[in-house]
Amino acid sequence: QVQLVESGGGLVQAGGSLRLSCAASGRTSSMYDRGWFRQAPGKEREFAASISWSGGSTSYGDSVKGRFTISRDSATNTVYLQMNSLKPEDTAVYYCAVRRRAGSTTVENNYANWGQGTQVTVSS
Repeated sequence: QVQLVESGGGLVQAGGSLRLSCAASGRTSSMYDRGWFRQAPGKEREFAASISWSGGSTSYGDSVKGRFTISRDSATNTVYLQMNSLKPEDTAVYYCAVRRRAGSTTVENNYANWGQGTQVTVSS
């Protein structure tokens, strides 16, 4: 069983940057695509970014495209989300997960092994 642990969240001013990390432990395998989703208070969970197991393919949600960058370190089996030019509307709990089903990388139901999440708060 894969366990994912997110870290790196915090409070930042608008225009600032944060880098989130998603570390894998347990019966780990690097041969899975991984994704980042976020959930703001009172809203549904939203796709942010995904990366293929090889790191060669990435995708982004429209609201973060051009500002966020997803990457992975195969040696440590860690996925990162670099978030720049942060806006107050980026405030949310950010979760990472492993894509277990074929199909769209943006669909939440295709993912499993969700981490506990890390809070990102952007002040105006």
